[in-house]
Amino acid sequence: QVQLAESGGGLVQSGGSLRLSCVASGSIFSIYGMYWYRQAPGKQREWVAGIISTGSTNYADSVKGRFTITRDNAKNTVFLQMNSLKPEDTAVYYCKADVKVSTTMTRSNYWGQGTQVTVSS
Repeated sequence: QVQLAESGGGLVQSGGSLRLSCVASGSIFSIYGMYWYRQAPGKQREWVAGIISTGSTNYADSVKGRFTITRDNAKNTVFLQMNSLKPEDTAVYYCKADVKVSTTMTRSNYWGQGTQVTVSS
């Protein structure tokens, strides 16, 4: 099995910064992509940013220029540096990893439990 654990959430004032981390552990052969999603109260979960094994990144328009996703492949860890935070960034942030658990298995997606980010105005 594969487990993902997010950390780094909290309460911050508008304009502030937070850095989220997500560590993948368990039976991992390789990780192709690692992604951040978020879900605000009463809204659907939305994709925020992604990074694949080559280091190529992509961002939702709403966070482009403010958030930066990076990863440490040796530690199966992905980070989300969030700057210039706005109240509308308030949400539970989830990590997702696209994992291959063995050479014979196809890739599967695994999710973390989420970490709360609250931005006060």
